[in-house]
Amino acid sequence: MPDRAALIHDFVSNTVWKDWPRKPIQGDASSRRYWRLTNGDQTVILMDDAPELGGSTVSFAAIAQLLLGHGLCAPHILAHDPDNGLMIISDLGNHDVAALLRARPEQEMALYRISVEVLVKLHNIKPPDDLGRMTAQVGADMLDPVGTFYCRADITDLQRQMLVTLETYAPIANTLALRDYHAENLVWRSAHEGLDRVGLLDFQDAFVAPAGYDLASLLRDARRDVGQDTTEEMITYFSEQISAGPTFRTQLACVAIQRNLRILGVFGRLSLKMGKVRYLDLIPRVWGHIMTDLEDPKLARLRQAVLDTVPAPSKELLAGLRS
Repeated sequence: MPDRAALIHDFVSNTVWKDWPRKPIQGDASSRRYWRLTNGDQTVILMDDAPELGGSTVSFAAIAQLLLGHGLCAPHILAHDPDNGLMIISDLGNHDVAALLRARPEQEMALYRISVEVLVKLHNIKPPDDLGRMTAQVGADMLDPVGTFYCRADITDLQRQMLVTLETYAPIANTLALRDYHAENLVWRSAHEGLDRVGLLDFQDAFVAPAGYDLASLLRDARRDVGQDTTEEMITYFSEQISAGPTFRTQLACVAIQRNLRILGVFGRLSLKMGKVRYLDLIPRVWGHIMTDLEDPKLARLRQAVLDTVPAPSKELLAGLRS
């Protein structure tokens, strides 16, 4: 494995930021690492996404350029070494929507409204032709982690029912989805105006999905509870803005269930393989989201398949997911 410290040193040494003090920033669920480089009141972000660990800064750069080209707020790429997975990007700020809401929960409706306005804008952006596409089959296949790292059992029947459900209620993948669109990944920029107030991060895994995928990510957040009134208003607003059909709420429930089932497996893997046991604390909320969305009467067969296959997160099950 390459010496990442040496690679990073060489990369930064060839930039104008070489003498700026560096401070680590808490990362996300991936293996990516971040530092904030500071010089007085000037800051930039150093990102390390090691190719040998499956990382790629190429997709991040491409999506950032796409978002910027459509008037959305993404980081500018200031220096880039794609072969080694290193990048210096502009710093959008250090106040995310989740942190702001912990201090000012009464602002939830307003902050989620502008976050959904960004999603409406994204909905109208033509996705690049080379992005992966979440067809019904891909959506079913994406559940593999829940079998391997959460149930630790065969989930073939669940995947078959997920395939049928997605084919019926969410068959068309035609919308750009950033995939991890939630309050901790949205930087709040109060000094700016319009959609520029919402800084976008963590979109390197963007793909093409059925409409509403990122809305499900936002409203069925693994990390925080979104108020019911906020949830209902945001679904109604988004539906109206994209002229969604009468079955959109069922489509939204489908992609939310698919996403959150996968998250059960991802969080199990993070604990078992990487020792990140803190993600186990989020699993009960994720399970609650799944149960809520399975209340849709049209999804009765999927509900039964989930209940037959995926155990609820008991204390014993969660204890067994510790590395």
